[in-house]
Amino acid sequence: MSAEEEAPQVPAPSDPERRELRFAYVAGVTPGKWIRRWEERMPEVPLRAFMSDDGAQLSVLGDGSADLSFVRLPVEREGLNVIPLYEEQPVVVAPKGHEISVFDEVALADLATETFLDVTELGGPEMALQVVASGAGLAILPMSVARHFNVKDTVARKLTGAPTTQVALAWPQAAQPDDLDEVIEEFIGIVRGRTAQSSRQPSAKVEKPKKEPKPDRRGTGVKKPKVAQRYAPNPDKGRGKGSRKKGKR
Repeated sequence: MSAEEEAPQVPAPSDPERRELRFAYVAGVTPGKWIRRWEERMPEVPLRAFMSDDGAQLSVLGDGSADLSFVRLPVEREGLNVIPLYEEQPVVVAPKGHEISVFDEVALADLATETFLDVTELGGPEMALQVVASGAGLAILPMSVARHFNVKDTVARKLTGAPTTQVALAWPQAAQPDDLDEVIEEFIGIVRGRTAQSSRQPSAKVEKPKKEPKPDRRGTGVKKPKVAQRYAPNPDKGRGKGSRKKGKR
């Protein structure tokens, strides 16, 4: 048996698990701008995004499938950090050919005689819009949601006098206030609009390596010592003929 065969086989060291940041978002949220900023600032940390329905917007945090979630308020906030981000414009959705189609916007008070569908009871906005298309009633939704599903044979118009909805960012509370993961903190800062140079961004706090001093281009020769002048300089030197004023001596 050779010496190589007698030697124990040592397994090659495996690469450490690569960190990944995962977030969920409800229909109507467009996270593209935040994803682009993340890829510019944190290319070493992969970002995975997936859409969840309204019923699972918090459960994805509870079961650990997402580190953060873009949710639609109101939500149960116990055990969570929640940052409201922006309000959504409500719209009323009706079957194609409904009289609201002749207006740019409609007041809720003008629809008092209409039948409104309960979006939650129908299983969510996509199913509710299918029911609207059948002519069974109208539905009130955020504009972004109506545009996202864009069900055929329906028409949507801006609705005034109706409560607005809010989109927020939620993530689980840390055991200690100072225990927030820096990767998560970086993403929160991006969503809140902080620049890459902001002192509140963890990536901006990383000490950058000092630059090497530039080489002295003046040469390494020994400079000649200055020689003290024996005589005071002649103030008239170089003035030319007749430059000195004449006067009485």
